[in-house]
Amino acid sequence: MAESTSLRRAMAWPGQYGMLVMMWIRSSLAYPASFALTLVSTMLITATDFAAVVLMFSHIESFGGFSLGEMGLLYGTASMTLGLADLATGSIERIGQRIRTGELDVWLIRPVPAFIQAVADNFALRRLGRPLQAGLVLVIALGHIELDWTVAKGIVLVLSMLTGSIIFGAIFVLGAAFQFISIDSAELANSFTYGGQQLTQYPLSIFGKDIVRAVTFIVPLAFVNYYPVLFVLGKPAPLGLPSWIGLLAPAVAVAMIALASLAWRGGLRRYRSTGS
Repeated sequence: MAESTSLRRAMAWPGQYGMLVMMWIRSSLAYPASFALTLVSTMLITATDFAAVVLMFSHIESFGGFSLGEMGLLYGTASMTLGLADLATGSIERIGQRIRTGELDVWLIRPVPAFIQAVADNFALRRLGRPLQAGLVLVIALGHIELDWTVAKGIVLVLSMLTGSIIFGAIFVLGAAFQFISIDSAELANSFTYGGQQLTQYPLSIFGKDIVRAVTFIVPLAFVNYYPVLFVLGKPAPLGLPSWIGLLAPAVAVAMIALASLAWRGGLRRYRSTGS
């Protein structure tokens, strides 16, 4: 009976999340001109990262064994996955503020799980600007890459968008869970999310082997896009790893979900009400 009740509650989560998100979307669209300007400005700001890459290639022909088109693919997948994760779960990084002000106490007595309320909190549709800009770069990049496409490569590329977003999303949750211990630690999580996107938009071969090992075996940022992209482009993996290691990205994503779930539940158990 308890398992059946838990299953019904879990099945209600998407609907609860969607209801909260739609509330914030309607609020955002209440001022359409302001929303449009904010969305465009977000796209332009994120585009500056790739503009730097384009300027760099005005002086060189390859970087870390990647052509400009291949760099576009690497950048586009990194920015797309972070953008989708930030859109869906990025609001959870505000959990430290909710703990400090006591608002989390209110969340805990509502019928909607605190996690759903946390990831939907102040849902910002303007964050759609990053994945939109990344998608444009991807389309252009794919048009400038000569590849012997196969069904497997197409599936890996598309699936990497989902698994990469899940990995970044799990890191957002892990960072939020740590804020139950250290309330003012949101920037620590940002170093692995936004900082991780900056890292993964470049070939990891340009970094030292210790960094490559760290983002492969400790914080698996390399599975966000780098290893899947290597598989698609037919390039060898670093550290003597097999060329098919990018196929493990879904398994890494599942492991990250499990780890993030345990961390979040542990944080909630550790939480003590403000008493307000």
